[in-house]
Amino acid sequence: MRAAGKSAAPTLAEERRLWAEGHRVVVGMDEVGRGAWAGPLTLVAAVLPQDRRVYGVRDSKMLSEAEREGLYDRIAEWCVAWAVGHATNEECDALGMSQAQRLAARRALDGLGVEADAVLVDGRWDFVGNGKSRALVKGDATCLSIAAASVLAKVTRDRLMRAAAVDHPDYAFDSNKGYLCPRHRAALVARGPTPLHRRSWAFMDNLGWSHLRVAPGPQVSLRF
Repeated sequence: MRAAGKSAAPTLAEERRLWAEGHRVVVGMDEVGRGAWAGPLTLVAAVLPQDRRVYGVRDSKMLSEAEREGLYDRIAEWCVAWAVGHATNEECDALGMSQAQRLAARRALDGLGVEADAVLVDGRWDFVGNGKSRALVKGDATCLSIAAASVLAKVTRDRLMRAAAVDHPDYAFDSNKGYLCPRHRAALVARGPTPLHRRSWAFMDNLGWSHLRVAPGPQVSLRF
């Protein structure tokens, strides 16, 4: 594990407090893809067991891609329940990012198969807002269920974007995962957006492709 990942391991302190208060099903949630230019916004809801641990779990940003992939199956098997919720790039455009995040969160919670008694989310904004949720600043670094959700979300979305790179090789989705990089920008300027791009974002306005047709490729490259 990289040095950044060794310094501070997330704990079950928040989950234990909620368990002690009688909240049996405590869900950790995290998202990935909010700042991407292409691809879905992806959220994961994860429920951890009270009596077993998987060591080495960190905020996904503190881990290398190989480390995240190595942890993915272990975390998935460890969870009592977990589920993914996506908001497509079209939904991000139509709804705006805040409402798209709420939609993806609702889909993830609905997919769990269990009713959440309490929900812990990363950040300052409670994007669940169901009266059972609490936002934790730097929760992905300090709260174990959120950290587990962050790894599952990141690996899930990265795999989708690597698959999309097969259909759209010029955009380097396999390496940039839909985020900004010089090759991604150059492909947008030269070829225009793919069906996976978020076309309403303000930073797209000055890239010079408004006169171009959508770059060829399958209309639906990602399967959720």
